Amino acid sequence: MTKRGYIGAMLAALVLALALASCSSNGEQGSDAQSADAAPVISISPDPTKPINVTDTVTITVQPGTLTTVSFTNEAGTEVKGVMTPDNLTWKTTEPLGYDRSYTVHAEAVNSKGVSTTRDAVVTTLAPSNQTQVYLNTSNGGSLTDGATYGVGIVVVAHFDESIRDKAKAEAAMTVTTNPPVAGAWRWFDDQNAHWRPENYYTPGTTVTVAAKLYGVDVGGGLFGQSDTEVSFKIGDAHISTADDNTKIVTVTDNGKVVREMPTSMGRGGTETIGGTTLSFWTPAGTYTVLGKSNPVIMDSSTYGLPVNSRLGYKESINWATQISGDGIYLHQLDETVWAQGNTDTSHGCLNLNGENAKWFFQFAQVGDVVKIVNTGGAPQNPSNNGDWSIAWADWTRR
Repeated sequence: MTKRGYIGAMLAALVLALALASCSSNGEQGSDAQSADAAPVISISPDPTKPINVTDTVTITVQPGTLTTVSFTNEAGTEVKGVMTPDNLTWKTTEPLGYDRSYTVHAEAVNSKGVSTTRDAVVTTLAPSNQTQVYLNTSNGGSLTDGATYGVGIVVVAHFDESIRDKAKAEAAMTVTTNPPVAGAWRWFDDQNAHWRPENYYTPGTTVTVAAKLYGVDVGGGLFGQSDTEVSFKIGDAHISTADDNTKIVTVTDNGKVVREMPTSMGRGGTETIGGTTLSFWTPAGTYTVLGKSNPVIMDSSTYGLPVNSRLGYKESINWATQISGDGIYLHQLDETVWAQGNTDTSHGCLNLNGENAKWFFQFAQVGDVVKIVNTGGAPQNPSNNGDWSIAWADWTRR
């Protein structure tokens, strides 16, 4: 081919390419015009033909065009709260739905050419086979109080009113937020109770917020969370007491400073078998926390298997009683053993004090304060009996 012929061929190819590009461009413009003229299509997500979870956000969108009207009502005709985006392209619910409910959706939209459309649908929600409520408690079963002040050893107990199969899902829905931040973890004591504690005692002044976002969470076997719950509280001064059975003295510290030394008489030791049950009269060594206070409290030995009319039985009203165990160990007034306090163990397991010391400790103590019992005989404290702090951290976090 000559040089002139080669150049002519190249020019012809260029003209053809420009013509094709022009055709393609015109075709796309035609498509856009047709799209603008198309009737708006309203979409609902999640798929309304299947029951949805109560925590799912229902989203209504339109393409092309804009939404002009959206209503989302329950069976009683009450509107569910929602929000429209500024461009009127999307509407979405902003509040949780109810279990086993039916909601009516009505949406209208219009495109730029004035072509309008309407969409009506019914959205239904899951119907759980059962529901469980979680309660945020202290170790003694009482509710954690919003805004209250607790001791540096306070333990959070999440108590479920049903047995939990999928503990991992339940635990993932529960958070503990502290300021300043501390390392902590949940530990399940059985199928209904999960305890949370830090690795070390809290720092005084720490704020703690516990949030259990269980609503809409499947915790196994068709069991769903009934509702969310939350509580916030503050950590008070560091009250840490140590009862040493070698010295028979309870040493009380306040933020690291010794503020009182109280002579005591602890468990006399030994065991007795009554009705096939062996009862121990030791004060178990371990780390306890203050569970509550009563003035007076009725102490009845029959509640733990020792008949009142037996040789060691009793039922009496006791003053200035500060409880540290679920099975009834208290620091309390007992004037009858003042002679033994500081030198001889005589009790069934409690820590006897004179009236002045018992009243002072009662007024000083707050729920969650730490009480360590050391150098006693017998079996150590049972971890399930307010013994959270007697469990080593490595064991606490072991799965």
